[in-house]
Amino acid sequence: MEAVVASKPMIKVAAICGSLRKASNNRGLIRTALELTKESINGIEMEYVDISPLPMLNTDLVVDGKLPPAVEAFRQKILQSDSILFASPEYNYSLTGPLKNALDWGSLSPNVWADKAAAIVSAGGGFGGARSHYHLRQVGVFLDLHFINKPEFYLNAFEPPAKFDSDGNLIDEASKEKMKQVLVALQAFTLRLQPKN
Repeated sequence: MEAVVASKPMIKVAAICGSLRKASNNRGLIRTALELTKESINGIEMEYVDISPLPMLNTDLVVDGKLPPAVEAFRQKILQSDSILFASPEYNYSLTGPLKNALDWGSLSPNVWADKAAAIVSAGGGFGGARSHYHLRQVGVFLDLHFINKPEFYLNAFEPPAKFDSDGNLIDEASKEKMKQVLVALQAFTLRLQPKN
């Protein structure tokens, strides 16, 4: 008798980094998440969605009901995803301007964020970016984003041992394992939120 192995359905995750710097530790967290989904987590297809081409929100740029091409392309990537992974650096106890700008463009009617599962990861000094999580979660309430509660991932990037190399790549194995736990939790929550067929 053949054993039937049930596999988890594939979910699509849009990975967004609030930092525009190429060597950003937060961008390194996204690179790690992308590697993990390819190497050790089945059922997640993840794509990095670059927010740097987005113009600053200005509804004067919406002409005859048409959004700027970069905004429309961004919104389509979010619409096609089942969930979102945010890497949110903390700037002045909050999320970054570029990330807030992306959230705002996505919130224009129809809101492309609505009813999607989401997770937040961050790296930085002090609290490791944790305060940006609280603000992003608050914004997400209005946008109808549904964040996982646990595990939380905020990493003090400057506490020994070294967590990142000079290019912003995550090198700490314990942190990689924690990232894997976040991704597994995001996958489970995404599947839980999806309608049953």
